Amino acid sequence: MDLTTPALLFPAISLLLLAYTNRFLVLAQLIRQLHERRRSDVQDVTARQIANLRKRIGLIKAMQAYGVTSFILCALSMFFIFTNQGRIAEISFGLSLFVLVLSLGYSLYEIAISTDAIKIELEDLEKKQKDL
Repeated sequence: MDLTTPALLFPAISLLLLAYTNRFLVLAQLIRQLHERRRSDVQDVTARQIANLRKRIGLIKAMQAYGVTSFILCALSMFFIFTNQGRIAEISFGLSLFVLVLSLGYSLYEIAISTDAIKIELEDLEKKQKDL
C-alpha cells in the first residue's frame, strides 16, 4: 500500500460529508416549518412527522460522526505511510473503510425513513382529497 491508496478516499469522504450536511440542513428547514405549522394547526400528521424527524436527526448525527471518523482514520493512514509504519497504516485504512461502510449503512436507513415521511404527507393529502 502506498500513499495514493488512502488519498483516493479523501475526495469521496469529503463529498459524502457534504451530502450529509445538505441532508441535515434540509431536515432543519423541515423542522422549522413544522414548528411554525404546529403553532397554528395541531394534527396527527404533524405529530407523526415530528417523531420521524427526531429519529432522522439521530441517524444523521451518527452518519456524520462515522464519516468524520473515517476521514480521520484515512488521514492517519496516510501519516503512518509517510512515517514508514506500513502495518499500522494498513490497519488504519481498513478501519477507515469499515467505519465508512457503517456511515453508509446509517445513510441508507435514514433514506428509508425519509421516504416514510413523504408517505405520511401523501396520506394526509389523500385524506383531505377524499374529504372534499
